[in-house]
Amino acid sequence: MEHVEHGGVGAGCAAVECPRHIDRSTRLGFVRRHDQCARSPMGRAPVPVGSGTDSFPGHRAGPEGLGVASGYLATPRGRSVVGGTIIEYDGFGAELRRRRIAAGMSLSELAGKVYCSRSFLSRVENGRRRASLELAQLCDEVLGAKGALVGLAPLPGSDAVPKAVRGGAGERVAGAVKSPERDGRSAAGPDRAEFRRLLRRGDLSHTAGEMREAERHYTAAYRGAEGDPRAQAEAVIRMARRWSDPGQVDRELLQSLRGCLAALDGDGGAEAAGLRLRLEAHLAKKMALAVSQDTAAGLAGPAEGARLAEDTLRRLPDDGDDEVRCEVLTECRWARYDFMPAPESLTLSERLREAAARHDSPYFRGEALMAVAIDQLRNGRIFSALATANQYRKHAADTHSALALWQRHTLDALLDLWHGRFDAAAEWIFVESLKFIELLRADYAVPADNLTQTRLGQAYWLLRQQGRLAELFTSDLAGDVERHAYFPVWRAGLALALCETGQDAEGADLLLGCVADVDRFPPSGWAVPALVLLAEVCAALDLQGGFDTELAQVLPVLRARLAPHDGEQIALGGWPSVLVGPTARACGVLALAAGEPETALEHFRRAAIPARSSQPELARLRLAQARAVRRVGGPGSEPNAVRLLREASRGAETYGMTWLGAQSEGLLGAPGRG
Repeated sequence: MEHVEHGGVGAGCAAVECPRHIDRSTRLGFVRRHDQCARSPMGRAPVPVGSGTDSFPGHRAGPEGLGVASGYLATPRGRSVVGGTIIEYDGFGAELRRRRIAAGMSLSELAGKVYCSRSFLSRVENGRRRASLELAQLCDEVLGAKGALVGLAPLPGSDAVPKAVRGGAGERVAGAVKSPERDGRSAAGPDRAEFRRLLRRGDLSHTAGEMREAERHYTAAYRGAEGDPRAQAEAVIRMARRWSDPGQVDRELLQSLRGCLAALDGDGGAEAAGLRLRLEAHLAKKMALAVSQDTAAGLAGPAEGARLAEDTLRRLPDDGDDEVRCEVLTECRWARYDFMPAPESLTLSERLREAAARHDSPYFRGEALMAVAIDQLRNGRIFSALATANQYRKHAADTHSALALWQRHTLDALLDLWHGRFDAAAEWIFVESLKFIELLRADYAVPADNLTQTRLGQAYWLLRQQGRLAELFTSDLAGDVERHAYFPVWRAGLALALCETGQDAEGADLLLGCVADVDRFPPSGWAVPALVLLAEVCAALDLQGGFDTELAQVLPVLRARLAPHDGEQIALGGWPSVLVGPTARACGVLALAAGEPETALEHFRRAAIPARSSQPELARLRLAQARAVRRVGGPGSEPNAVRLLREASRGAETYGMTWLGAQSEGLLGAPGRG
């Protein structure tokens, strides 16, 4: 059930959506390819920089592969002469015209949106005027070109830096990155314009979810900035934003981050200080991605990453650059995710949302919204999370990013599972998500394991909710679970599946093995859903009976580890994948198995607060409450227990939760048994 950092569709882009023509009637918005769209956000074949051979009828190949309208006389210097007029030739104007027409926009309309006159824009399209980088950026954003126009923009003849168009991720460097000279002053590098262009193209590709393209541009920017430590640090920071394999560390990237920090050592400028904070934040997160010391890079494990993040946050100025604040808050929150309480994580998320709103960056806005939604869910604030999820849906629609759409649908499926909309969840999990995975995997947008583990977690939980866990062992899902057993949450999930399919002895053995490793769990984060699943295993064994010896060994350990998370929290598996259930209910079933039914009922009363937003979860809670009521005994206990069991049975029938229904009916038929 770990996400992370997660029969298919045919090759190419033909089956993928054009972001400007989404068929809203389908869940994913897949429609036929439109001729006027240069490429889909998940397509494989990028338009080469400088390619203009298909810009509009009448074009032929010109010098260096650039498009030139027929009838033009190409000069050796990349210009054309028509009637004595020198025409600047770089392919930008032709591509701008093609994209403007494809968007159904007149010259006047586009000119108004990019703040220039119609006549000037006409001359740019015809090659009689050279577009500035600022104009190229504006046209690129208005027409949704995702970097294609910026990549075709001619390089300025000087090192003058244009004003950033918007406060987006990466645009700070377009106007501010400099390199220290020996006397302590700063000066622009000789290839600064090309560096800015590559960085901008990478940022636009990243925003669109095209990670392979973004990586290519960032790598080229890094190599081209040799001898300029600040510029290379900017490029490495961009590369560090990519998703990584879950539970593993990226050793190559760790080395690059440390190398940039070493290169900036001794640079006393304010900008260099900000770069160091951002580099340290990424370094902290990448170190913390290891799920244990076994998957860490030497001694630099997750705990060390969390400590570095805490130190970096402590040194973050309150009134500094908003991009620095956004970067540090984003990465340090993830680095500390497994080592700080859920309320503290929500506080960091809210700080990030405020900084992202000021910075007005699509990248950080998306990161902030997802972080807030995750932490609201973990803190049991379901209705607040619903509002944040709606904001994220709008963000995904605005950015047209394949990854944003994936995360949006993943979040939707999580909420479908929580609210009992199992048919809608199944459509995404077993049908549509496979298409997304195939497309994103083929395009190397993210490591495939990110996608498959998220889908696997949601598939597991759907089967569990519907009482179909036996299907786990008759499909390839069980093999996938076992392959990811280095995540303790998957071992716990497998133990629960064994217990709920009649293999209690095997489940008890696996439970003992899991609990033997609990002392290696972090205090929060992924440890919480793993502990809650182990509590569910204990509840199943307690209900079955005959496992008192095994339970006596594990209950004290699990109760001590879950105690700090009691209250209104909900265990969240993945980042995000599924809501496993209220932590208070897990504390309650452990107390019940330990022979403390009164304590269990106190926990269950707290669990009812977050559970009220989920009828399936309430049905599970009613079953647990009925068992505790019977064990407390006393006048009126049996009628109360029967009422609770009938409510659990009705909920199970309504939502098709067959295992839960069978347990409820079994207890109704056995008065006094709990």
